[in-house]
Amino acid sequence: MNLSDFLSGKNILEEVESPINGKLQVIRDLAWGTYIQGGGLTQSGGILEKIWKDTLKEIQDSRFKIQDVLILGLGAGSLAKLTRKNYPRAKITGVDIDPMMIDLGKKYLKLDDYKVEVQIEDAFEYLEKHQTLNTKHQTHQTKFDLVCVDLYVGEDFPEKFGSDEFIGNVKRILSKDGIAIFNRTYYDEKRTQAKKFGEKLEKHFKNVKWYYPEANLMFICRD
Repeated sequence: MNLSDFLSGKNILEEVESPINGKLQVIRDLAWGTYIQGGGLTQSGGILEKIWKDTLKEIQDSRFKIQDVLILGLGAGSLAKLTRKNYPRAKITGVDIDPMMIDLGKKYLKLDDYKVEVQIEDAFEYLEKHQTLNTKHQTHQTKFDLVCVDLYVGEDFPEKFGSDEFIGNVKRILSKDGIAIFNRTYYDEKRTQAKKFGEKLEKHFKNVKWYYPEANLMFICRD
């Protein structure tokens, strides 16, 4: 442990090597409590939890009841914690491709406490499958009142999650008056990428609010 870690109370509780996210570290420190880092970025808990907490405050004026929540990029569950607190009676579905992240969430961030229906699956494929099922069973379509999209692999935002096809599928699973929130990092060269993504979202949604917490840009989308 180096001096800065000692002074901050930083302690690495566990390290694992994920074939999807690379090295994952479970860290506890005095400032942020317990959180999980991968690729140099906080993936669950810590500063990321604060970013989502502040962002969810921006939709408290919603005039309809949020009953069904979909989290694309569940991670270790910090967003599940926040949505469960804000919407205690909601059904929450969480999708994540990395089972190791889910396991760490259960072990360190109390993921099991938030009563999430966990789907270990690629988010792109999950939405594709969802659209196919809805097409075949028109009378039993599942719609979500809130969709939260946080699909980073380390510092990288996979290109397919910025595609028109993916955005269109997110929009199609929203209920009437539903809200979709997309998280993009916003520093250095990633600023340009985030702005281009926002402009693309504006072609799909009638109302896109650009919200800037910390070093992130959150897009709150409604029709």
